[in-house]
Amino acid sequence: MSQREDLLEGAKKCLVEKGYGRTTARDIAAASGAHLASIGYHFGSKDHLMNAAVIEASSDWGDAFEAAVRGAGGRTPQERFRHLLQSVLTSIPEQTPLLVASTQALAQVPFDTEVREQLRVAHARARSSLAALVLGVTEDEVDEDTAGGLGSVVYGLVTGYVVQALTDPGALPTADRAAAAIMTLAGAAPGDSTSP
Repeated sequence: MSQREDLLEGAKKCLVEKGYGRTTARDIAAASGAHLASIGYHFGSKDHLMNAAVIEASSDWGDAFEAAVRGAGGRTPQERFRHLLQSVLTSIPEQTPLLVASTQALAQVPFDTEVREQLRVAHARARSSLAALVLGVTEDEVDEDTAGGLGSVVYGLVTGYVVQALTDPGALPTADRAAAAIMTLAGAAPGDSTSP
């Protein structure tokens, strides 16, 4: 691995072990085996490195539930959406340190334009990825309208469940219950998987 990759891995380790706000540059240097000055050289600052680590770790989580959904082989968007909900809701408890770090990174957005831009790009990709996953297509096949519509709705659900899990984990619904609620909102009978 390159020194940059070592720093990212060290920062991801610190996210889990110490949390976003309590990790120091020295912690990252120790966890990565890199020199303290290399953080500034490769990332500009400890905060930018931490945000890059949050984005990469979140992407790793997204890749894991994407593989689970694609592996489940749903034939319709509704089936794939249900598999997505199942994967997200069952993986949230084991991802709590990452989810806390992600929430802490979001809190930096009003104060740091670089963080805002990093997260804007990451969230745009997440919306496109989620739309592709539900539709059973590649990201290249998702247009801007679909990413902004379907992708935003699915992303909003995922991030909403993350916030709920952090404040009241017992209130999270099952995937079937959540899917039934979406069907109700869409005007379909809860057992009708052919409606949106």
